[in-house]
Amino acid sequence: MTTIRLPAPVDPHVHLRGMNWAHKGTFASETSAALAGGYVAVLDMPNTPPATLTPEALSYKLEAIGAEAASDWGVYYGAGQTADALTYAAIQNDVCGMKIYCNATTGDLLIDDQAVREAHYAAWQAAALRQPIAVHAEGETVLEILALVNRYHVPTHFCHISTAQEIAYLYAAKEKGLPVTIGVTPHHLFLMNTDIPRLGSLGLMKPTLKTKGDQASLWDALRDGVVDVVESDHAPHTLEEKKSANPPYGVPGLETTIPLLCTAVHEGRLTLERMIDLISVNPRRIFGIHYGDDTYTTLDVDAEYTVRRDSLHNLCRWSPFEGMPVRGKVIGVWLRGQQVYDGENILSAAGSGRKVECF
Repeated sequence: MTTIRLPAPVDPHVHLRGMNWAHKGTFASETSAALAGGYVAVLDMPNTPPATLTPEALSYKLEAIGAEAASDWGVYYGAGQTADALTYAAIQNDVCGMKIYCNATTGDLLIDDQAVREAHYAAWQAAALRQPIAVHAEGETVLEILALVNRYHVPTHFCHISTAQEIAYLYAAKEKGLPVTIGVTPHHLFLMNTDIPRLGSLGLMKPTLKTKGDQASLWDALRDGVVDVVESDHAPHTLEEKKSANPPYGVPGLETTIPLLCTAVHEGRLTLERMIDLISVNPRRIFGIHYGDDTYTTLDVDAEYTVRRDSLHNLCRWSPFEGMPVRGKVIGVWLRGQQVYDGENILSAAGSGRKVECF
């Protein structure tokens, strides 16, 4: 056994469900899955109904997640059809950022009008918030968002980038010094469109799985330091829903991200130092999250096992990586000096997690 310590891993892109979608996952079950996956904190997206689009909806969600969460947590505010600098200033201590859905995905938060997107950027800048705007932007939409970043210089995190062309756009933006950061997901790193016949609807997510060439570009950008974060985009649905005639987008991923990256380290595709940057150092830097040395995860980097659904803590109990051999097992998580996961069992009580302070 070779054990290493990961300093306070944070996943900045999850969909914990709960509230109206508690049948897919509860705040208790999915934050427990986060701990089992090695994460001390997760940042939850706003598109689970009721969508986090108003201060009232935000208060409702904060109360609900605060009562159940076993890990630490933060929440995004959702961009709606109107922008309000006064509202943004009022909620700044309650959110980790704002999410703008610029391309179609689960829910009804799509904003495809560039003028509305610009209004949000202008209002966020006017409110002087330090938290970033996170965007779901694909293809040419990346360029539209970069035009707003260039105009307003609001820090912007591009979620789940999946193509070589998008990487090229964002590489050029970084070369210009624009305040952008890039997240990629394990499913785009380890699965391709050629896996869809095998996975069926269990391989259905947004953005969709891409080509071998796109995947190779992601790995190159990962190694070169262009990509800042590997984020799970954990988005559970029940097996019944995924196997229905109209399956929803999204896959669970909190418990497989770190083992998959550790496997890549064993294969020489990634250095251990780079892995730590991608899951610990960079997410906390981007979102202004601070932890002491008493918050960390221990990982047995030599452990070998196969991903199995019966060992998962998430409520829906399936994974697109089921049956895949991996190297690297989370054997302990400590939060503020208290052990909250022992490699098998969640030791923290529901509601014991805290809201992260950003910046």
